[in-house]
Amino acid sequence: FEDSIFEVKNTTKIFDSFFLHWGRVIKGKFYKNDKVKAIVDSKKRDLIKCNHSSTHLLHSSLRKILGKHVSQKGSLVNDKKLRFDFSHNQSISPEDIKKIENLVKSQINDNSDIKIKVIDHQKAIEEGAIALFGEKYGDEVRVVSMGSIEDDVIFSKELCGGTHVNKTGDIKDFKII
Repeated sequence: FEDSIFEVKNTTKIFDSFFLHWGRVIKGKFYKNDKVKAIVDSKKRDLIKCNHSSTHLLHSSLRKILGKHVSQKGSLVNDKKLRFDFSHNQSISPEDIKKIENLVKSQINDNSDIKIKVIDHQKAIEEGAIALFGEKYGDEVRVVSMGSIEDDVIFSKELCGGTHVNKTGDIKDFKII
């Protein structure tokens, strides 16, 4: 069955080291206990990394320009775009939209390293990492930090299990539409 193809559309972590792949059979058939070879579309994956890392920079920029009350309520990240849903108590002025966009771009241009570490959940929160409400976290969490450091504080620090670029400059550019 070497000609069989299964396209993965989503992946869900079930247990510590068990992942369920959701998708559809494009060609052929698959049976229980079949051995398969996974191939990642690296170009598509790199674009997803850029858009996902951009959501972190955008979230932090929104909080810096509009206020700490801003919090992420959802997002869509794929290889073509990102959509970021958040709470705010009024419409955003065109001037503030430009400020937010420019702040994200400045972090991209700084080309800082993305740092990822796994630490105790409570310690991560004490160190200033943002956790999304409604998300379930274990005792240990993955903390993603990126952007420039001002007054000993990193630009963005969030709990996140997703894929990211190595440096903010890998993103290349950012535009709010």
